[in-house]
Amino acid sequence: MNLQKKIFIVAEIGNNHEGNFNIAKKLILEAKLCGADAVKFQTFIPEYYVSKSNQETFERLRKFQLTFNQFKKLAIYSKKIGIIFFSTPLDIKSAIFLNKIQKIFKIASGDNNFLPLIEAICKFNKTIFLSTGLANIKEITKVKNLIFNLWKKKIKNSKKLAILHCVSSYPVAESEANLLAIATLKKKFSNCIIGYSDHTRGIVAPIAAVALGAKIIEKHFTLNKNFSNFRDHKISLDPKEMKEMVSKIRKLEFMMGNGKKILQISEKKNIKSMRRSIVAKTNIPKGKSIKFSNLNWIRFEDGLAPGEEKKILNKKTLCNVKVGERIKLNQLK
Repeated sequence: MNLQKKIFIVAEIGNNHEGNFNIAKKLILEAKLCGADAVKFQTFIPEYYVSKSNQETFERLRKFQLTFNQFKKLAIYSKKIGIIFFSTPLDIKSAIFLNKIQKIFKIASGDNNFLPLIEAICKFNKTIFLSTGLANIKEITKVKNLIFNLWKKKIKNSKKLAILHCVSSYPVAESEANLLAIATLKKKFSNCIIGYSDHTRGIVAPIAAVALGAKIIEKHFTLNKNFSNFRDHKISLDPKEMKEMVSKIRKLEFMMGNGKKILQISEKKNIKSMRRSIVAKTNIPKGKSIKFSNLNWIRFEDGLAPGEEKKILNKKTLCNVKVGERIKLNQLK
């Protein structure tokens, strides 16, 4: 998997299956049909993730929890239909299990300071997506350095670490999306892939993120925004919106080109007709010295170009030159 070849689009299913295995499979299929490159879930053991004292959250997570065997089946199904599967481990035991079935690990924003989990994931020597919500540049740098130090020489390609701009708010207000942080991350962490994990509503932010240089786009995905009162459905794209986002990102990706400022093929045929040439502004009699006031610059093929005035100024004409005619070197002495 080369994350540098094209924009890698992840349909973030998370817990939008709400513990229903068949819904999880349907979400994978719909993501594939929408053109996403990958689907991402969350794998956790509630007791290792949240406090039982927060009874409402604990019970909801218990309800949403899929078994390790179910995740294995989802990974197999994803491979069968041709979409990449991976899941964010929210505890170390889940990470150890996921290492058996996936090639990418996502570290959630809430866990980008959970060093024991990060250290466990680094031992797998696999691609890591690091989400940067709740963290500043100093904290991100600390985690990046930790990952690189743990990898040491085991991973020679530093591009196996992707740093994703993220704002951990649900939904993110437009005034706080801070998309220009993508450019900051690109400059600061030039030896990493930079991406964007989006929590805004709609598709404007992820498309803009691509224009700013994000190579990975992660967007929440649901079958129906009104599936239940679970918060994540509201900030997710439904299949119609996901398909539209993917289509527009692919179009934008194509239009962005390779970044080199070169003459395009279609421009080459327009050079002669669009560039200006030096012509006579007035009638210039034979034997007259050409002055600047005698010159005009119009679109005229194959004449002397602007900037070549010194070749003709103060030289005498060998023939009459009419208004609008090109001034040629062989007309002068």
